[in-house]
Amino acid sequence: MLNIVKTVTQHLPSIPIAIKVSPQEVASGSLNWKNLELATRSLHRDGLVVLEDVIEHAKLDRLNEKMVKDAVILQSAGDASPFNYNKGNIQQDPPLTAEYFEPSIFLNAIATQVTSSMMGPRPRLTFVSGNTALPPTADCPPQSQPTHSDADFDHPSCPFAFVVNVPLVEMTPDNGSTEVWLGTHVFDHNYQEGKHGDRASGRVVESLLEQRREERPPSQPTVKKGSLVIRDLRLWHGGKPNFSNQIRVMLASIYFAPWYRNAMHIDYSEALKETINKYGCGLQIQAEFKPEEEIIKGYLNRPFGNAYDFNQQDRQENEP
Repeated sequence: MLNIVKTVTQHLPSIPIAIKVSPQEVASGSLNWKNLELATRSLHRDGLVVLEDVIEHAKLDRLNEKMVKDAVILQSAGDASPFNYNKGNIQQDPPLTAEYFEPSIFLNAIATQVTSSMMGPRPRLTFVSGNTALPPTADCPPQSQPTHSDADFDHPSCPFAFVVNVPLVEMTPDNGSTEVWLGTHVFDHNYQEGKHGDRASGRVVESLLEQRREERPPSQPTVKKGSLVIRDLRLWHGGKPNFSNQIRVMLASIYFAPWYRNAMHIDYSEALKETINKYGCGLQIQAEFKPEEEIIKGYLNRPFGNAYDFNQQDRQENEP
């Protein structure tokens, strides 16, 4: 029977640190030293940090209008939809086309700065998708995801991947903000159950959740519109029901350490090649550029989240 070794966390907060980013920092695409230190320390201690007032609301609104319409299409697929654990929570890719691509959303310089601070220069960007919480229906009553980790495999014990979430609207407990278990990024995959790649893989063993709850309980924070949420891939979390009558879309990009051998790639429209090269210069972007009409036809035909492989290529059993 596994037991979580208690650390000195009894007095640590369950609500994530939120850093208010100044207009000057947004304009320069760079946090000042003090805020970069705070973000880095928060990620090491908690596994998550929120950066507020980073993205213009009008730019989010335009993409949100499109993705809400797309979410209705995906929801109508029923059992064939790319749902994550339950049908109220779906995997949803954004349209990576010239019409809807906004660099401050998809290639944010501050996100690159923070992830580079944690993992070294020029992280690998290999995944861009989204997570959508749907309002309840008669066929799909409110449900929570099980508490889980996206690192549902034997992974390194050091920081190797960060998810950069961009909510397109304010996220609250009412519309399904994600429940997070701060500090749990230090636990390995032996605290999980479910086979890697299964729809319900990565679930944290229930008895261990109760132990952790006594030490540092989870929270379901409100995240302001215009924020970036940077989360260690290993952190325990779970999608919660959307009790509102509005679809809630949250983008998710994964930045891997430059040394981490992940083979995934992102399909972009050929029309974006110059933009990607310009705004992604601080990253190694594993991109495939395809005709725009091919992107438009295929971006909604994607698998559910746990079908993706975030592991390394050719990982050896004796790697630490």
